[in-house]
Amino acid sequence: MTAIAETSTGVRPCPIGSVVDLVFSRWTTPILWTLHEHGTQRFVELERTLGITPKVLTQRLRQMERDGLVTRTYHPEVPPRVEYGISELGESLAPVFAALTQWSDQHLPAVHQARAVYSGPLPR
Repeated sequence: MTAIAETSTGVRPCPIGSVVDLVFSRWTTPILWTLHEHGTQRFVELERTLGITPKVLTQRLRQMERDGLVTRTYHPEVPPRVEYGISELGESLAPVFAALTQWSDQHLPAVHQARAVYSGPLPR
């Protein structure tokens, strides 16, 4: 196990910060969720399903492939076909997503209620 170094102020940084940055960035979670739920997808399928621009999808998929979360399979056909799948490392996040889904189902109504109380009644 790797020890987490203290900052110059002597405070230990949040141990999950790096994981949150990696997994919960804007498009990473929806891409992983889609590949987990629907299996291997072609680029255009992901683009349509997620409503993401090709440029951003390309950037995210490259980062996720670099980080080992997705696999890219090139099929040398005419026309060429490229498919993306969730890697074993990406699949290892399934319990995390399941726990967050359960938390969401149980607690989001309370969050919405707290927001309504905080904001007060809408002006007329």
